Amino acid sequence: MRSEKEMFELLISTARNDERILAAYLEGSRTVPQVPRDIFQDYDLVYVVTETRPFIEEKEWINRFGQRLYMQYPDEGIWDNGNHENCYGWLMQFADGNRLDLHVCTLAFVKEQLKKGEPYRILLDKTGCLPQPGENLEKVYWVKKPSQEEFLAVCNEFWWCLNNVAKGLWREELPYVMEQLNFVIRPMLFKVLAWKAGKDHDFSASVGKGGKYLKNYLPEAVYESYMRTYPAGEKEAIQKSVFEMCSLFETMAREVAQALGFSYHEEEGRNSRAYLEHVCQLPKDAKEIY
Repeated sequence: MRSEKEMFELLISTARNDERILAAYLEGSRTVPQVPRDIFQDYDLVYVVTETRPFIEEKEWINRFGQRLYMQYPDEGIWDNGNHENCYGWLMQFADGNRLDLHVCTLAFVKEQLKKGEPYRILLDKTGCLPQPGENLEKVYWVKKPSQEEFLAVCNEFWWCLNNVAKGLWREELPYVMEQLNFVIRPMLFKVLAWKAGKDHDFSASVGKGGKYLKNYLPEAVYESYMRTYPAGEKEAIQKSVFEMCSLFETMAREVAQALGFSYHEEEGRNSRAYLEHVCQLPKDAKEIY
């Protein structure tokens, strides 16, 4: 596996030797010092170019970066962003284990992107065209303190959508139940857990994409409870995980509300859970809910 030093030498020398490339900079986890380093970190690289078309049309030019196992063209086919003249990318998994997410972008496009304030690291700037990164740009990834309105909306979404889980469990429509749990209800639980982590660390913590760093910011018992909300694909396990989600959400929502001085609708959660428990106990030949 090529070392980080070897990879950077390749990426920088490619930019230096190609007059069409004005600058090169790095995005992603390698620009944030707090992110743990490991062998799976990819290289999120942007080449600032005079125009993108020559790179798109020259099909073989990416071969210089190494032998590929497989790759993706994220801006082609059904993924086409319709903006090839400003930005185009190649996602490459190499045979030596390294991965490169490479984009060529015009200077005007890049300057607009950098205004978003996300971290970046300049590797090469031939003409001084790129603004220097500011300090503490990783703040953009920190958990944001919610408003009272957002907090109540998240709580309402969590408790309301359990209605769908309840009927799905009774009907034994398990794929539907799992979809509701993972794509509707879990994101609400995740928000509350992230706010818990944020308020415990003065809202200067990043829980990472998909909550991959939650373990670093939550008490061990809370994190273990969260892990128990991921069930096996059978009815009893799913039902058990749903009640774990309810208990965890309720505890965390109350704690966040108290810490931030928010109101929390106790009756909403109490009634939602009671309905769920009632439906889960209904016989399969029930003719009425109540």
